[in-house]
Amino acid sequence: MSELKRKVKRQGDRSVFLNVRSLTTAAMLTAMSVVIGIFCKSVLNFGNGLFRVTFENLPIILSGILYGPWVGGLVGAASDLVSYLLSAQSYPPNLIVTAGAAAVGILSGVGARSLVRRKGTAQIIVSGAIAHLVGSMIIKPIGLYQFYGMLVLWRIPLYCLIAPLEILVLCLLLSRPSFRRLTNYY
Repeated sequence: MSELKRKVKRQGDRSVFLNVRSLTTAAMLTAMSVVIGIFCKSVLNFGNGLFRVTFENLPIILSGILYGPWVGGLVGAASDLVSYLLSAQSYPPNLIVTAGAAAVGILSGVGARSLVRRKGTAQIIVSGAIAHLVGSMIIKPIGLYQFYGMLVLWRIPLYCLIAPLEILVLCLLLSRPSFRRLTNYY
């Protein structure tokens, strides 16, 4: 076994940082999250940002499932910060919301790598559910409380609808042989 392969084997999830294809895919998933977020925030926005239907967590959860918690967390944090930079907001970034986006990626990776290791529908459902429960329904509302007060609690039932839709889309995508080949999800 070559020295590089031994080094990659010892590093586990961090080996993705040595693979150009994985880095490129993670960057594309970050860009997809930003584009989906900006589109949904402009088209599916109700109540001045409080009630917005957005599927920006879908690529973040996918990155956590495919590449583990490190990459999932980085994709989540990067997509939230880039999305903030491209928006017309005049206030500083909300780092609690950024931590929530990172938690979505981290927890989807932990769910896929630790809780349900066998790849398939159960892994996707558990990873997506945990990521949304903690990141989208607990951490992000805490960060948004300063802007919306108790009205932020209305986002929780909204995510009870969004989370299953995102999980369903991920299950459908990862059940396709062509998508599995493309993402090396075997």
